Amino acid sequence: MGAAEVLVVAGTHGNERNAPWLLEHWLAHPEALDAAGLPLRLVIGNPGALAAGRRYLDRDLNRSFTSVLLEGPGQGDREVQRARELLALHGPVGLQPCALVLDLHSTTAAMGNSLVVYGRRPADLALAAGIQALLGLPIYLHEADNSQQGFLLERWPCGLVIEVGPVPQGVVNATICHQTQRALEAALAVLASARRGDLVLPQGLSVHRHQGSLDLPRHADGRPAACLHPHCQHRDWQVLRPGDPLFLTAGGETLCYEPSYPEPLWPVFINEAAYGEKGIALSLTRRERWACEPSWARELKQLAHQLSPAPG
Repeated sequence: MGAAEVLVVAGTHGNERNAPWLLEHWLAHPEALDAAGLPLRLVIGNPGALAAGRRYLDRDLNRSFTSVLLEGPGQGDREVQRARELLALHGPVGLQPCALVLDLHSTTAAMGNSLVVYGRRPADLALAAGIQALLGLPIYLHEADNSQQGFLLERWPCGLVIEVGPVPQGVVNATICHQTQRALEAALAVLASARRGDLVLPQGLSVHRHQGSLDLPRHADGRPAACLHPHCQHRDWQVLRPGDPLFLTAGGETLCYEPSYPEPLWPVFINEAAYGEKGIALSLTRRERWACEPSWARELKQLAHQLSPAPG
């Protein structure tokens, strides 16, 4: 691949309005975003859903990048059409090629300012480690989950999600916007350092590695039999131990966390509003510390060297 840009996507979900609001401002006032001298391609992921104020029109765009959907017959759902269009325009070999993608999201869960990495691609880990060294952001490593596939950034050689919350769906919040821009500018600073060849990664990387997800207890007909216990609500990134209160029935009965193995885990995306349809009340992670490998920085440097000079 020849000269390329950094793809910055906002509005992958149309009811997450903070990043699209920022992106519109950056398009009108490029000087408002410190791009660290990198060429950016600012794109609304799902403009139809954004206009409608809905997460998606036909299906979740951020689950629409599987080979089965992209290569399937016919036009497919509107989000599948949009996924194909994004790749044709801004994919690694698109008309306006991008070497990597930064996907900006917000959440109703109390995730704070955080990063989501899918799998263990070395360049992704280098980028996440560099951002963590600058801002100390927690990292959710999502892997080995066959029920959740087809994420947008997996179609580019490198990328991660910047996830900020809590904020209600459809609401623009000044603090969320500030945290989003801060994390994006940190990511761009790390990429610029990799392109210059002076990126030095920290010795270690702290990750919360995905172990699985839990749904609410349900009646036989699918109706929720309980909600999240107040002890668990808004405690993303905080340890959950066997025996801790987890769910609460309408009658006041507390249901405690009773795993099949007595190991404390750390929940994330607790009570995310959009995940109810996916049968996810919270996801569970194992907290780990990894040594940063030299190959991570080399991979990111190689990708960063493909970036064209920023417009003068």
